[in-house]
Amino acid sequence: MEKIIKKLWETAQIALKKSGARTKGQWAENLAERYLEMQGLTLLERNFSCKGGEIDLIMEHGEILAFVEVRYRKESNPLETINRPKEKRIILCAEKYLLNYPTALYPPCRFDVVIIQSQPIEKIEWIPDAFRP
Repeated sequence: MEKIIKKLWETAQIALKKSGARTKGQWAENLAERYLEMQGLTLLERNFSCKGGEIDLIMEHGEILAFVEVRYRKESNPLETINRPKEKRIILCAEKYLLNYPTALYPPCRFDVVIIQSQPIEKIEWIPDAFRP
């Protein structure tokens, strides 16, 4: 698994140096999606938008519905960029997603975070149940 992540990382580095924030964000979401799939999660939806916010990835982990925020930073700690107002926007979007959920019963839900950092060391970390409403 580590070899696959390392290969993804290496192939993207050249392109990332010349790209803008949107491309870097898409790259980080792709990497996070693949990483989580290797952990046993299944993608349901990507970039779910609603008035007031967006959820990067919506995935199933067994019976649990995971709303995933992906944060990439080159040098600083990506986790520091998730504050309470950001959490509230994600929670609001999750509520709107659930309003259109295909069954009458909502599954158990959680809010995960995947952080990706390239310096001082290359790092990807998944934090299940990172915050709560």
